[in-house]
Amino acid sequence: MSRRKTRPRTSPAAAPVVTADSPCPCGLAASYGVCCGRFHSGTAGTAPTAELLMRSRYSAFVVRDEAYLLRTWAPETRPGEVDFDPVLRWTGLEIQGATDGTAFHQHGTVTFTASYVHEGEPGAMSERSRFARHEGAWVYVDGDVTA
Repeated sequence: MSRRKTRPRTSPAAAPVVTADSPCPCGLAASYGVCCGRFHSGTAGTAPTAELLMRSRYSAFVVRDEAYLLRTWAPETRPGEVDFDPVLRWTGLEIQGATDGTAFHQHGTVTFTASYVHEGEPGAMSERSRFARHEGAWVYVDGDVTA
């Protein structure tokens, strides 16, 4: 029987201060409170499209909202916890495209690039994410990282 090494838990650096009046981290022209923040708090129900769910999940990574990320992850692929890198700071989101993922679909994909700074070095991660309906709400299933 093999044993997996686990990385020591570190206390995460403080999440960036994002208020209801701050620009939304997802890049849409709205404040955080009326954009992704309403989904994080649950005051607006769930994201109505796969793309809006993708944007709200990106913003949840920015503000380190583990509860929202887990709540919007498909049960069959959901991890037990989200391990935020304490020295990584997300800096921007660009959506390249989306297929399906509306009120008329059960599945959808969103292709995006997320920019970040890690230990002072800029970088970017691209992914084609898959989403599905679970009990009527959009959830993140999994994705293929492309860069």
